[in-house]
Amino acid sequence: MPQPIEQQKVLQDKVKEHEHLVVEGMDISGHWNRMFGQRAIFDYDPDNLAKVATLQGGESLEWCYGCAKCTAVCPVDIVGDYSPRKIHRKTQLGIDLFTSDDLWLCTTCRNCLRVCPKEVDMIQIMPAVREQAVLAGNVPAELQKAFEDTAKFGNPLGQAQRKRDAWTKDAGVPVPVMSTIKRPVDVLWYVGSYPSYHPRGIDAARAAARIFAALGVDYGILGREEKDDGDSQRLAGEKGLFEMLAEDNIAAFNSYEWQRMVVTGPHEYNAFTNEYPKLGFDRPVQHYTQFLAEHLDELRPLLKHEVKARVTFHDPCYLGRHNGEYDAPRALLQAIPGVELVEMGRCRENGYCCGGGGGGMWLDSFTAKHTSMRLSERRVREAAEYEAEILAVCCPFEVSRFEDAAKSTGNDSLKVRDILELLDLSMRG
Repeated sequence: MPQPIEQQKVLQDKVKEHEHLVVEGMDISGHWNRMFGQRAIFDYDPDNLAKVATLQGGESLEWCYGCAKCTAVCPVDIVGDYSPRKIHRKTQLGIDLFTSDDLWLCTTCRNCLRVCPKEVDMIQIMPAVREQAVLAGNVPAELQKAFEDTAKFGNPLGQAQRKRDAWTKDAGVPVPVMSTIKRPVDVLWYVGSYPSYHPRGIDAARAAARIFAALGVDYGILGREEKDDGDSQRLAGEKGLFEMLAEDNIAAFNSYEWQRMVVTGPHEYNAFTNEYPKLGFDRPVQHYTQFLAEHLDELRPLLKHEVKARVTFHDPCYLGRHNGEYDAPRALLQAIPGVELVEMGRCRENGYCCGGGGGGMWLDSFTAKHTSMRLSERRVREAAEYEAEILAVCCPFEVSRFEDAAKSTGNDSLKVRDILELLDLSMRG
C-alpha cells in the first residue's frame, strides 16, 4: 500500500545518501552508503534505573543488554513473570524498584548470574536496594516480623534463647555443650536456628548427633550462646541486624578452642565462609555433607540397613551454585545401601530453587500473590515426575517447605528427608 506523500517526505529527509562516493578506492555510490538519521528511542525516564545503579552493589543493573538468558533459568519466571532482564526493562519504563513488589520476589539463587554474559549480579543488586527499602520502612509485614523476632530472640522463629539446646535432651546420645565441657574440641558444630527449634529441623539435628557419636567425633556445640547466622536477613536488606548477629557469634566462636567448624545448613556455610571474614572471622568451615564425605571409610561400615527407595536430591542454591559443592551430598546418598539415586532435569549447576533464599523463607504469603504456585511446589512436582519416593535435602529450610508442598500438590506419598535422617535410618534400621 503506497505511503502518504507527507510520510514519504519525512522518511526521505531522514535518509542520507551520496549518489557518487568512493572510499579508499572502493565505489560505495548510491544505496551502498545509505545512512539513516538518529531514531528517538529514549522514550522513557532513566532516573529510576540510575537510582539503583548509583547504589554500592547496584551498578551492574545498567549493564543488562536484554539478551534474556536470565529469563530462561529464573526459577520465579517458571511460576510467574520475572527475571533480571524484566526488572531492568521495568525500571527503564519508570517502575521504582525501591517500592515495587518485584524487589522481594528474587530468592538470590544465582542462576541468572551463572548465565549472564554481562555479569548483572542480583546477589549484590537486591540486597543493596532492599537495604534502602528497609531503612524507609517499605518491608512486607511477614518479613518485618522475622526481622523483629531475630533481633529480639536471636532467631527468626521467635523462640527463647534458653531453649536453643533443648533438642539435645532426646537425642539418644550425649551432646557436648562447650560452656559445660570447658575443653578444646576438634569440631565446633554450629547447629543453626531451624535445627534447634523447628520440629523437622530437630529431627535432623538429633540424627547428626547420633552420627557424630557413632563416628567418635570430638565435637561441641555452643547451645544458648549460638545465634542465627543472619545471612538470609542480610540478603533481605537487614544489614545492621546481620552485623549485630555476626559480632555476637564471632565473640562466641572466639571464646573457645576448636580446630574446624561444621555447619548444618548451606546458608550458615555461605555466611561463615564468605561474609564473616569481612568482619574478622577466618577459620576452616565445612558443611556437614563435606565433613561426613571425608569420613566415608569410617561411615560405610555403620550403614548396616538398606533404605530401599528411589531417591532424588535437591541441590541447595547456597551449597551448589554459590559455593560449588555438588558431589559430597551425592557421595553420602550413594553410600546408603538400597538407595537408587535418580537425578531430576534441573540439578547441579542448573538446580531449581526451593524459594527460601534471600528472605523468601518468610515471604510465602507475599510471593503467592505474584506466582501461580510456590517454587517448592514446582520442585515437588518435578520430583514426582521422576517417580521419586524420597526427596533428599541437606538444607534446614527445605524439609518443612517441601513437606508442605507435597501436601498442597497432592503428592503426599513423596517423603522428604534430610540426608542426615537417611544416614541415621541406615545406621539404626
